[in-house]
Amino acid sequence: MKLGVEVLLSSAPLLKSLKGKRVGLVCHPASVDENLQHSLDLLSKKIKLSCAFGPQHGVRGDKQDNMIESPDFIDPIHKIPVFSLYGEVRRPTAKMMDSFDVVLFDLQDLGCRIYTFITTLLYVMEECAKLGKGVIVLDRPNPAGRPIEGFKMLPGWESFVGAAPIPMRHGLTVGELALYFKDFYKMNLDLKVVKMKGYAPDKKPGFGWDLSRPWVNPSPNAASLNMARAYSGTVLIEGTTLSEARGTTRALEIIGASDIDFSEVLKRMKKKAPQWFKGVVLRECYFEPTFHKHVGKLCHGFQFHTDSKAYKHDQFKPFRLTALMLKVIREMHPDYPIYRDFAYEYVKDRLAFDVINGGPALREWIEDSKATPKDLDKALAVDEKSWAKERKKYLLY
Repeated sequence: MKLGVEVLLSSAPLLKSLKGKRVGLVCHPASVDENLQHSLDLLSKKIKLSCAFGPQHGVRGDKQDNMIESPDFIDPIHKIPVFSLYGEVRRPTAKMMDSFDVVLFDLQDLGCRIYTFITTLLYVMEECAKLGKGVIVLDRPNPAGRPIEGFKMLPGWESFVGAAPIPMRHGLTVGELALYFKDFYKMNLDLKVVKMKGYAPDKKPGFGWDLSRPWVNPSPNAASLNMARAYSGTVLIEGTTLSEARGTTRALEIIGASDIDFSEVLKRMKKKAPQWFKGVVLRECYFEPTFHKHVGKLCHGFQFHTDSKAYKHDQFKPFRLTALMLKVIREMHPDYPIYRDFAYEYVKDRLAFDVINGGPALREWIEDSKATPKDLDKALAVDEKSWAKERKKYLLY
């Protein structure tokens, strides 16, 4: 398999088209080739890079949690300005835009709507469209693969974790998403996608992720392919008082709490919706966060395992399983304060859990004592089927 950046670097016509232009680069620690050489270093040898941009967590990937902002700085090696798109601003300013003629976008995404890199992609595209600047997306794999799961974001729920009305697990690469954004938002934009070569999103065992390639964390808590696969479910816990295991070595692969019996939770989950357990192992475990929620307390929970022989890519339902867990907790503990009351990605007037979901539908299902797993399946299927049809024309592989 060849990544978009590797295809660009080996293409004389593509490199020639960038000669004489000031080129910007949106990158982060996972912007590397198969030899783990960074795109900033590789591209600097071939074209004139005039600036770089860092998304959430920064170009260096050093910012641990949400809403911890990164500053601008001058790259000490390449002597170019590095602008933060997760600091004082989340869209490139006029001053930033004046630093380049065309911008390359080379971020490794996780395939989940709320992972903010795709919102950064949208914002960069919108600002470039306004000023007639070009955007070239250097495509990378979607480690979560092609499966679709979750509610579509409702109109009016746009935020930094809600770029467009797509499901939580959308099944597109960043290049394919760029094509969708341009079309959906009717942008007059000079957009090019440098496709990968040999990308096979339906092929075992990686399902789009070439297992021979090393994993580099695209953000501090995205530590494995297993995390990327589970993330469209485990991320729901960010909007709750439960722990998503930040402060451990397996954040967003493990979920739990210090005051809930998760052996009973798992028992009830399996009884309620055994069909949702196909294709994955949920291993009961204990953990103690060294920071963040439930810090210093012994927590009980479970870990998602997509790294075992039991894994079935097309049957794995992380969104449904996490929703089911919250449903069971509500039934076991009617007064438990499930939902975390705090500003989430700069949204202060709505419940964080609803912001993550792009609407209140999931919370309403959890809180409705009469609602069943079959009801949730039916509601989700409407959005999932319509998205499967809508996204077809943007598929590049």
